[in-house]
Amino acid sequence: MIELNINNETSRLRAVVLGTANSNGPIPTAQETYDPKSLEHILAGTYPSEKDMVDEMSSFEKVLLKFDVEVYRPKCIENYNQIFTRDIGFVIGDVFVKSNILPEREQELDAIQYIINEMNPLKVVKPPKEVHIEGGDVMLWGNHVFIGTYKGSDYKDYITARTNAEGVAYIKSLFPNKIVKEFDLIKSKIEARDNALHLDCCFQPVGKDKAIIYKRGFREEADYLYLVALFGMENLFHIKRNEMYNMNSNIFSIDTNVVVSEKKFKRLNKWLCDKGFVVEEISYAEIAKQEGLLRCSTLPLLRD
Repeated sequence: MIELNINNETSRLRAVVLGTANSNGPIPTAQETYDPKSLEHILAGTYPSEKDMVDEMSSFEKVLLKFDVEVYRPKCIENYNQIFTRDIGFVIGDVFVKSNILPEREQELDAIQYIINEMNPLKVVKPPKEVHIEGGDVMLWGNHVFIGTYKGSDYKDYITARTNAEGVAYIKSLFPNKIVKEFDLIKSKIEARDNALHLDCCFQPVGKDKAIIYKRGFREEADYLYLVALFGMENLFHIKRNEMYNMNSNIFSIDTNVVVSEKKFKRLNKWLCDKGFVVEEISYAEIAKQEGLLRCSTLPLLRD
């Protein structure tokens, strides 16, 4: 039986599902893309190769194993993108929530079913069809559940809008004792520099009381100010538009003082080191071309 326990983003990690880039399939056509950043690289001829992505994920796995984390991997589906396991499910407390993801990605959930089968079936839930929610939009911080959403009346027109109002309401009903706070995010179908695909594209806690944040990722200034009040301005690392585009807020915490980060994030990594963090730097810039980074390719199951 796999034990589940996730109540924050940063305490000591014990078990995680890490995606896989093996048999990632051919380069998608422009029409097949889900996000503007992938589209940008397809049109520019700079879409990442499978070998580079496999190498990057292997580096990430080595760091996780170095810290004695139990690493599960999805079963490999031929010619299919299975990198971003964060989207397909998430744990709150001791409950595993299966995401309602884009229909084209349903097989990704099937590929981790062997892991889900090891969980207590009474602790595995699947939301009703009208509930849209993905793990990149769900962030835990003690008694808080932060949820990224998009409240525009044109929600259905945005393939980059992944969590709807029904998703927020569902989590509120499932966890009535949690403070569920939603954040209305900026979306763009055409400009990756102005598209917060998920909450973790513009915000993420690190350590015990700090966070990385991109102010312009929030449609409402009040949402940004809520986080300023909660964490304190002095504990926030503000990233710039291009740093948000390069996914600086999408690093990954193994412990309250250990983070895995992309080695090109010079400004962020220096700040983290100055604050006393151990920063495990790896290359992940090729995977970032698909508008996802380290947090996106993990699905944590157990933290202390």
